[in-house]
Amino acid sequence: MNPFDLPVLHFLNHFAGHHPVVDLVMIGFARYSPLMYALLFIIAWFAQPRGERPQRHALVVAAVAGALALLINMVIAHFWFRPRPFAVLPHDSLTQLIPHGADASFPSDHVSGAFGFSAGCWGRADRWVSWSFTLIAVLVMVARVYTGVHWPTDVLAGLVVGIAAGRAVWLVSPLFRPLTRIGLYVTGQAVR
Repeated sequence: MNPFDLPVLHFLNHFAGHHPVVDLVMIGFARYSPLMYALLFIIAWFAQPRGERPQRHALVVAAVAGALALLINMVIAHFWFRPRPFAVLPHDSLTQLIPHGADASFPSDHVSGAFGFSAGCWGRADRWVSWSFTLIAVLVMVARVYTGVHWPTDVLAGLVVGIAAGRAVWLVSPLFRPLTRIGLYVTGQAVR
């Protein structure tokens, strides 16, 4: 435990269970962000003009970056197990709003995937897509701590892993152009 984690966790988590509307919003972002990203991906894909390859390629890169971030997390968790806050803190010192297994806490998979998705779009996708992905990612960071399932440094590490994955995938992004072409043809968005 470091001197940063406990005070920040308690600051964010002490609101949990006292504000039903805020709790509902935080639970939504903490649990359902992968569905939010999937829905936003589909909306963004079909919102592009027919045949628009660069914008759709950014979406493909974003999806690959999110997957890479999760893969990186699996490797990290294999070598370094950190228990979740609810597994080590007294029950009366934390409000856990969502059920969760006591698996590895560091880094946060939800946040890593969210920032992988976001960073994969930065500077390449439409501004509304990048901003939407990033706003969701920030809210997921807060929500995972607010709901009591992550330490603050778990979500900060997830941010770093996600951004690194997003940047790394762009370095090899030409490898994923076939996926973009397949996506264009499957969804009928290719220019004939």
